[in-house]
Amino acid sequence: MPGAQFDRPTSAAFFDLDKTIIAGSSALAFSRPFRRQGMITRRAVLRSGYAQLLLVLSGADADTMESLRRRITALCAGWDVAQVRSIVAETLHEIVEPLVYAEATALIAEHRAAGDEVVVLSASGQEVVEPIAALVGADRCLASRMRVEDGRYTGEVEYYLYGEEKARAARGIAAARGYRLEECRAYSDSITDLPLLEAVGHPTVVNPDKALRRVALERGWPILTFDAPVPLGVRLRPSRRVARAAGLAALVGAVGLGWMGVRRTRSA
Repeated sequence: MPGAQFDRPTSAAFFDLDKTIIAGSSALAFSRPFRRQGMITRRAVLRSGYAQLLLVLSGADADTMESLRRRITALCAGWDVAQVRSIVAETLHEIVEPLVYAEATALIAEHRAAGDEVVVLSASGQEVVEPIAALVGADRCLASRMRVEDGRYTGEVEYYLYGEEKARAARGIAAARGYRLEECRAYSDSITDLPLLEAVGHPTVVNPDKALRRVALERGWPILTFDAPVPLGVRLRPSRRVARAAGLAALVGAVGLGWMGVRRTRSA
C-alpha cells in the first residue's frame, strides 16, 4: 500500500524552538497578556526586556545567566498553573503565529512527509512549548518543568531541558522508539545545543550564534537562515505584511514565563 512504510516513523528530527522555529523567545513573547492579567508589573517587563536585549546583542556568561534565571524564576512563584495555561491557549494565535518561521514549518512538513517523527526539545516551559509544538505540526515535545504545589508554581525548577540534557532526551527517545541516532537529524541556533547536534548523524544549524557558526564551519555542517516569520493561517494572503511579524517579534524582549525562555549562553 502506498505510504504504508510511513505508518510508523523510522527516524526522528529534533528541533530546538526559540530562534529555530520561532523568531525569538517563546515564553517571553507572552509578556503582554500576562501583564494584562496583572501577573507581572511594568517594571518587571522593562527590567527583563533590558536583560533580553543584552543577551541578544552581546551574549552573557554562564554565571550572569544563572543569576538572571534564578531572579525570574522567583517572579513566577505563586502563579496559578491553570491561569497560565488558559492565557497561553487564548492568546497563542495572536502572539505566536506571527513569530513562526515559514521555512521552519515547511521543513517540519517535509520531515513528516518523509515519515520522520518531529520532536521539539526546548528549555522553555512545557505550558508554552506544548501548544506551540502542536501549532507547527510537531509530533511530540519535551520541555522544562517548574515544580507545582496545590496548582501553583513554587519558584523551583523541577526539570531543566538544557545543554547535555537535550542530548540525553534525544537518546532516550531514539532508544524507546527504535531509531538509529546516526539516521536522525537535529536543528538548533545555539552553541548550548552542541551536545544534541553531536548526538545525531545529521546536525544542521539554523540562524546560528557566532560560536555555533564557527563549529558548523569547522565540521562542514549545513547552515540554514530562516528570516520569514509569517502568520501560519494567512501565509498566502499578501495583505498581512512580514513587517508586522517583525514588530511583534520585538515584543519578545519582555518577560512572560521568563525563566522558561532564558538559556545560558557562552561568550562567542
